[in-house]
Amino acid sequence: MSTAGTTEMTDDRAALIKRAFRLEYITLAWMTIEAAVAIGSGVAADSLTLTAFGIDSLIELASATVLIWRLTVELRHGQTFAENAERTASRIGGALLFALAAYVVASAGWRFWMRQGAEFSLSGLALSVLAIPTMYFLARQKLRLANALGSRALRADAVESITCGWLAFVVVGALVAQFLVGAWWVDPLASLGVVWFVIREGREAWQGEDCCDQHCK
Repeated sequence: MSTAGTTEMTDDRAALIKRAFRLEYITLAWMTIEAAVAIGSGVAADSLTLTAFGIDSLIELASATVLIWRLTVELRHGQTFAENAERTASRIGGALLFALAAYVVASAGWRFWMRQGAEFSLSGLALSVLAIPTMYFLARQKLRLANALGSRALRADAVESITCGWLAFVVVGALVAQFLVGAWWVDPLASLGVVWFVIREGREAWQGEDCCDQHCK
């Protein structure tokens, strides 16, 4: 009877982990599209806000890849080994996000100095609008699975999805303002709004899952 209970628990956990893998594969697919469209649209429109959004997507793409690797390693070698490896990867991701924030601030300052704006991007707007419900769905599903599995790594990844959703709100607001106002200063000003979310995301990645635990409470 005890053995049967253990087997049932193991099967349930395996099913949950398979769901986590599916969510991360969806994340990988979406982040690949998001990064390609945002960066491409950003370069075409000379938009710092869209380009920064795309680079952030690339960093989140790397984060999702690390989580898939971590789940695989945990199944094979145990949780402690996976946590140590992921902690290093998270700090690298945090450092990249801080570097992105510094780049955006410097570029925004230069654009203010040169009075350089950006063009409106319809493809960038469409992508950003789609990103909001997509990130909301992924974040909710990841948080549910994180609680069921007791996985702090998956909870941390869910927080990144939440941040990406809010970041998409900023981009949508910036592009709508660009369309309505058409002023040169809209894009560099909006990019500074992006910086706040990038820094928060970088801080969460650098400090690790404890920070994400507090964020989700």
